[in-house]
Amino acid sequence: MNKYITEVLGTFFLVFTVCMTTSPAGAGAGALAPIAIGSVLMVMIYAGGHISGAHYNPAVSFGVMIRGRANMAETVKYWVSQIIGAAIAAYAARYLLGGGGSGNEGLDTARSLTAEIIGTFALVTVVLNVATSTKNAGNSYYGVAIGFTVLAMAYAVGGISGGAFNPAVALGKTLLGDFSWTTIWIYLVGNLGGGLLAGVVYKVMNPEEK
Repeated sequence: MNKYITEVLGTFFLVFTVCMTTSPAGAGAGALAPIAIGSVLMVMIYAGGHISGAHYNPAVSFGVMIRGRANMAETVKYWVSQIIGAAIAAYAARYLLGGGGSGNEGLDTARSLTAEIIGTFALVTVVLNVATSTKNAGNSYYGVAIGFTVLAMAYAVGGISGGAFNPAVALGKTLLGDFSWTTIWIYLVGNLGGGLLAGVVYKVMNPEEK
């Protein structure tokens, strides 16, 4: 049970930080938002990694399952925990901000989907290699590597798609009102697709890993 509680808490702080620093409903952090988001992800990974693996992202959990480190039943429990954390974070942010944005219906679908696949693929690839590989077991840099990947991808393609790279973040931003329900499929397909691709590539590149 502790690992699922950890996933709720870690996802909460990640999604809460995303919502508070990027929502048009508040002052936000502007160009510094990716730094805050990458930083909170980094510290939450260090805080909870020894308990749950610190996924905080359904796409990461999916990639870990494809890589062979989790079964479907456990992955679904992680997803439920992450969704709960994201929903609580969204409503907490909505309360503090006094409301949310007005949606993002104007997204370019093809470009946004491509951006989310690329960003999520980069994130999950890094997670699998620094946090699940036996060759890197016991390393102390995994949190920094993962946090900086989110920071870099947010700067690289965040202006195109909104830079979720995480279905829990997409749900939180949608519940807040910054994303539209008509566009959430872009994030679900793009993020889970990126996680799937990362898991498959990892297995191909590391056939000796179990």
